[in-house]
Amino acid sequence: MNFPFQFNLFGDAVNYHIIFETLAFFVGVRVYYYLKKGIADPISDINRLWIMLGAMIGALIGSRVIALLENPAEIMHQTWLTFYQNKTVAGGFLGGLFGVELMKKIIGVKTASGDIYVIPIIVAVFIGRIGCFSMGVTENTYGIETGFIFGMDLGDGKLRHPVALYEMAYMVLLFILFQTIKHKNLQNGDRFKLFMVLYFLYRFLVEFIKPYHPLLLDLSAIQWSALFLFAYYYQFILRLVRYAQ
Repeated sequence: MNFPFQFNLFGDAVNYHIIFETLAFFVGVRVYYYLKKGIADPISDINRLWIMLGAMIGALIGSRVIALLENPAEIMHQTWLTFYQNKTVAGGFLGGLFGVELMKKIIGVKTASGDIYVIPIIVAVFIGRIGCFSMGVTENTYGIETGFIFGMDLGDGKLRHPVALYEMAYMVLLFILFQTIKHKNLQNGDRFKLFMVLYFLYRFLVEFIKPYHPLLLDLSAIQWSALFLFAYYYQFILRLVRYAQ
C-alpha cells in the first residue's frame, strides 16, 4: 500500500483523510438522531442544543491544547495556523466533557446528558480512524517499530504498530460491549462515564507503543489527560470496582 491514500481532484492530490473525517461527523450525527427517536429525553431540545454547543466549543479548544502539549519542545515555535491544524481526539473528548459541564451549569441542567452520545461517538471514531490510517506516518497516529505479527509498513519502509487499526478494533469491542449492556439498569450517565474511562484507559496504554514526547515524569500529554480523567471520575471507578467484586 502507498501512504497516504490520495485521489485526484481537478489535477490536485487530495488525501482521503478529509473524506473520512467529514463522514465520521455526518454519520455520527445521523446515528445520534436515529437513536434519539422514540426516547423520552429528560432534557429539552433547546437545552440539548446548548449542551451540544458547549461540547463543540470545548472539544475545539481541548483538542488543540492537548495536541500542543504533545510536543513540548515545539510549543514556542507554534503559530496560530499550526495550533489550529494540530488536534487530538482525546483532547477533544476531555475538552468536550468540561465544555458540557460548564454549559449545563450556565443553563441550570443537572441531569446527566452523555449516555445517548456513546454509540454515535464510537461509530464516528471508527470511521475517523480509517482516515487516520490512510495517512500512514504523515499523521501522528502511527506506532513505533515492531517485529509483532501486526507490524505494517506505513510509508517509511519500517514495520510499525498500526495504532489506528488497533483503535478501530477497540471501537468494535466497545460497540459490542455497549450493545450487550444496553438493557442493563444503570444509573443515568454511567454509560458515558464507562465509555470515557475505557477509552482513556486505551489511550493511556497505547501511548507506550507510539513515538510520544514526554511532558512530565516520562508520561505524555495524552497520558496525563487520562490520569486527570480517572481522577475526575474516581467515585464512578470505585463504584465500578466494587460492582465487579
